[in-house]
Amino acid sequence: MQRIALVTGGTGGIGTAVCRVLADKGHKVYANHLGDVEKNIEWQSEQERQGYNFNLVDADVTHMKSVKHMVDTIVEREGRIDILVNTAGITRDKVFKKMDPCDWEAVINVNLMGVFNVTNLVNKLMLEQGYGRIINVSSVNGRKGQFGQTNYSAAKAGIHGFTKALAQETGRKGVTVNSIAPGYTDTEMVRAVSDEVLDKIIADIPVGRLAKPEEIAHAVAFLCDENSGYITGIELAVNGGMYMY
Repeated sequence: MQRIALVTGGTGGIGTAVCRVLADKGHKVYANHLGDVEKNIEWQSEQERQGYNFNLVDADVTHMKSVKHMVDTIVEREGRIDILVNTAGITRDKVFKKMDPCDWEAVINVNLMGVFNVTNLVNKLMLEQGYGRIINVSSVNGRKGQFGQTNYSAAKAGIHGFTKALAQETGRKGVTVNSIAPGYTDTEMVRAVSDEVLDKIIADIPVGRLAKPEEIAHAVAFLCDENSGYITGIELAVNGGMYMY
């Protein structure tokens, strides 16, 4: 049976890698996106040139009405959603004394409220089906905190608690809920950091480099596997030894 997967933030750095590895596993993948239509069509075309045929679904994860339209569209086409990977996320970095409410709300709304909105609807489907895999992409900074990221660290820490609580509610219904906590990954978001800061970050990573998006995606695929049905409520750290717990 071909599984149906929805990846929020699917056109981003980690999202793209997740879409690809799930497709490689034989799943049918819907990549959620928001914003520049032309840019996203270009992304889809590039994936096709590399042998991947993804379905694009537009939605703002911060708005439930938009999310409902996305979920309804997939269910109308496929009848089900078996895998949900919440990768959508943003940063608005500032030291706390300079952070205004807009910076706080934007990050909390996308990174945490977005997880609630999408999972709220998809989880109900999975419970009815008696099967599901929910993977929430958090961050090492949700565990250790990070200077200039009180908003981001708070949102990502919230994902850990959300994951563990939901896993307790869904386990007997065949739905597993886990989170991935990536370290610094070689994506456009991380590469926007200055070379000086990035060099300091890498110096603190025992393996001596950034993660490859594919390495994060591999961890996601492991938790999505049908043979991972006895794993739920965990937080899988993929950070090169940067933070051990």
